[in-house]
Amino acid sequence: MAESLDLLKGTLDLLILRTLQAGPMHGWAISERIEQISQDVLQVNQGSLYPALHRLEHHGWIQAEWGVSELGRRARFYRLTAAGRKQLDIESKNWDRLSIAIGRVIKLA
Repeated sequence: MAESLDLLKGTLDLLILRTLQAGPMHGWAISERIEQISQDVLQVNQGSLYPALHRLEHHGWIQAEWGVSELGRRARFYRLTAAGRKQLDIESKNWDRLSIAIGRVIKLA
């Protein structure tokens, strides 16, 4: 199994917003989807996920409502808002700039 990597707070926000772009999901499904897409390199622990979801909801970038999970349990489902789509675009562009800049420094070194 690949070694998991710790996520910076802003990076986790970006990953959550991007994951919710596909449609509403409950918290556990969001963390599972990130893990699946990253091929088990990125693992989001619940102690980081739920504070991030609350932070994003506070900013108005996501909205939550109660529903029933695929296991028949009551769960909060999160969805991206219009403001969240705008923020995702901003964060994605910032990420592209940052990753290019880091790549330049690493190649130089």
